[in-house]
Amino acid sequence: MLASMRDDTRRWIEADRAHCWHPFTRQAEWCAPEHEPLIIVRGEGASLWDSEGRRYLDGNSTIWTNIHGHGHPAINEAITKQLEQISHVSFLGFTHPTAIELAEKLCGFFPPHTLERVFYSDDGSTAVECALKLALQYRQQCGEPERKNFIAFADGYHGDTLGAASLGGVNRFFERFKGNGYAVRHVDSLETLRSLPNSELQEVAAVVIEPLIQGVNEMRPWPTGMLAQLRAWCDMHGIHLILDEVMTGFGRTGAMFACQKEGVIPDFLCLAKGLTGGYLPLAATLTTGKVYEAFLGSADRAFYYGHSFSANPLGCAAALASLKLFETEKTLEKLPAKIDHLRAGLADLKARRPLVHEVRQCGFVAGIELRQIDGTKFPVESRIGEQVCREARNHGLLTRPILDTIVLMPPLCTSVTELDHAIAALNKAISRIPR
Repeated sequence: MLASMRDDTRRWIEADRAHCWHPFTRQAEWCAPEHEPLIIVRGEGASLWDSEGRRYLDGNSTIWTNIHGHGHPAINEAITKQLEQISHVSFLGFTHPTAIELAEKLCGFFPPHTLERVFYSDDGSTAVECALKLALQYRQQCGEPERKNFIAFADGYHGDTLGAASLGGVNRFFERFKGNGYAVRHVDSLETLRSLPNSELQEVAAVVIEPLIQGVNEMRPWPTGMLAQLRAWCDMHGIHLILDEVMTGFGRTGAMFACQKEGVIPDFLCLAKGLTGGYLPLAATLTTGKVYEAFLGSADRAFYYGHSFSANPLGCAAALASLKLFETEKTLEKLPAKIDHLRAGLADLKARRPLVHEVRQCGFVAGIELRQIDGTKFPVESRIGEQVCREARNHGLLTRPILDTIVLMPPLCTSVTELDHAIAALNKAISRIPR
């Protein structure tokens, strides 16, 4: 296989096999002689090109990050302009204009005197870690040290650092690390949450949830109104609400933030992935003035947590440019028609292909679950989802499965013609599955 490739492709693959270690990857299979890794070398709009010159639609927004497309001139210009001034400023003891302006912009999406403080970090896991540590230290400094536990939802995913992993409900990722992080009670529904005894609730600092839809849990939406009810329940019991909008933020659900769809304002809002338009690592944890004020006073009340590249100027510049594009390109205004078009295309796919058991969609996020004709799941060892995604490559679509659920979450700039291409590629790929 390698012999028929360009020399640079062959050299890169051999060096990757010799030295790289990829996340969430079975390395033995990755390094097998028959496996051909794709080496992505260029992107433009919703398209990607590999080192062999083949073009693909970016069907999962480069792991759920890209918003306005690859190589967008406005974001490129913003990064270049910032690079000409300074590329890195320590946010520990200093500040800089782009971080200030971005914090002001993020807080401006919410009513005054609600979410009004921004703590910067690096990625989704660290955004969640910040929220967890802030929630615990807040309780300690407000005379409630007994409130040191958390509640999370079954099959949720909040990142891979140890604290965030404590919240995770997906056993294949987190089972081996249980007992090494925070004390967490997992519940499967709002009804289960309501049934918990008051004695247990008195020891809870916060509830954590992916609003509107769980991502790694095969793209499963929550019932409409559930988030608003959860907010009311938290208020009733004096428990903080942490929203993990690492995936759902920045237009994915049709609103800038998923919580806005139900008029909910959390105590902590965790943002990453699409914050910079998918360009650079940057995360933000937003919180209230009330939480912030609990950290004022003597030195031992400060929040001693941070990262070397927190609020890095290049990331902040990219984020500001991305947020401006929402305005100049009317990104959110254009989304409803695309969301409807995607919904219709997926409905047609389900009608054409009996192996499509269910389509789950929330805005511009979709999961296509495949099962056998009788409705039973395929044997795990068949890895049908992986087979379909590999075949979809041959038809110009790149995406990844979660078990046998195919994720379709393209950049928000994706045109209806490109959506049709994605559906057609999946239709052809699924048709190759033996019944």
